[in-house]
Amino acid sequence: MPRHRPRRASGPLRALRGVLGVVAGLAVLLAGCRSSERAAPEPDGAAPAPGSAAPDPGSLRPDWRALTLPTPPGAPGRLLLRDAAACGGRWFVVGAVADAAGVTRPAAWSSPAPASSPGVSAAPRGTGFAWSPLRLTPRTAYGAENVLTAVGCRDGRLAAVGAKSGGVHGNPRISTWRQLADGSVVEVPAEFEVFGGPDAVNVGRIAGGPAGWVIAGNRGTGAAAWSSADAGEFRLVSGVPELASDAAGRTWAADVTAAASGWVLVGSVRAPGRPGGDPAVWTSPDGLGWRRQVLPAGDAPGDLQRVVRAGERLVGVGRRGDALAAWVRDVAGWRPGGAVGPSAAGGSGQVAGLAAVDGGVLAVAVAAAGSSAWFSTDGGGWAPVRLPVALAATPDRSVAVAGAGGEVLLLVDGGAEGARLWSARLPGRPG
Repeated sequence: MPRHRPRRASGPLRALRGVLGVVAGLAVLLAGCRSSERAAPEPDGAAPAPGSAAPDPGSLRPDWRALTLPTPPGAPGRLLLRDAAACGGRWFVVGAVADAAGVTRPAAWSSPAPASSPGVSAAPRGTGFAWSPLRLTPRTAYGAENVLTAVGCRDGRLAAVGAKSGGVHGNPRISTWRQLADGSVVEVPAEFEVFGGPDAVNVGRIAGGPAGWVIAGNRGTGAAAWSSADAGEFRLVSGVPELASDAAGRTWAADVTAAASGWVLVGSVRAPGRPGGDPAVWTSPDGLGWRRQVLPAGDAPGDLQRVVRAGERLVGVGRRGDALAAWVRDVAGWRPGGAVGPSAAGGSGQVAGLAAVDGGVLAVAVAAAGSSAWFSTDGGGWAPVRLPVALAATPDRSVAVAGAGGEVLLLVDGGAEGARLWSARLPGRPG
């Protein structure tokens, strides 16, 4: 989309634009010769775009620091990174290791929270975290080759969802994993029909909270959830009133988070005869019985793709018409938030990650035209955030973010390009 700028600007603003122009030019010259260990000098999201709800014309410029994960014990191979989480003073990253033949084994890493804090100078580049591979114990043949795709956190311990395709039809064989008191992570085998079977559609994201754990996903009956008190055994909840598809529409669940009053599941409902869907929220005190609420999106179709708890608020981000947008829940209930980036002809892309930090919420979106990151203090106005690298959307690319305190973690797995990990402190505005 072409950018339209005012014909005249103040002296300081003209000077700033000049500097940004030089930086952008250098980025083009250096992009073809940068080392795989260095980030692109000028990433996507470097300046606000027309139609965005950014509260000011400057982008946030975090000091992204590249982090290195040690290779877990066993055969050497390429790291596959899929998700990250933080809680209780611990950070977690999960994925797998793929050997030269493409055979995978599950992998997870943990680090105590960095010693840096608001108002204290950031640690030197690449420091502040102390990553260690966790000891994983598979209990099935498929578990031994799992790729951990989603991770949640509760009281400083993780639970994760893993999968490996197999069987006569090549369907994903789903396992869950939980961390024990000694720090090791063990596979929790389940009957095939709990996560698979003829009614299976997908098993998605996992969240931990005071009441235990919930996994979001979908079955042939519509939106579904899996609930557990201790991640030791998950109970499938599907086909129940309001969660399942019904005369009001086809339901779809995309993400879940813990709230003060229980659990919040987000996704969409597609009413019969309506092109596209409408953003929907389900709430539950125990992960078993669910109540549905369809949120206002006007005449435009929409959905919710991610949700996060940010202080006393819940912030969800998804599609509203031809743009990504936020919805916010506070004491008054759910209300529309601001647009997250500009409108995009031909599609608004997907929300790759959403993370809460002390100062607000960071959203990362990936579209065919490239990636962008956006920060908001309240879900209303969103300011663009410079990423450490430009992220083109490719089928084998994974992007995830996690936040705690003032720190945010960004992981990018570009398939054959390799996996990268960064951290930064937010918010951070131009100097």
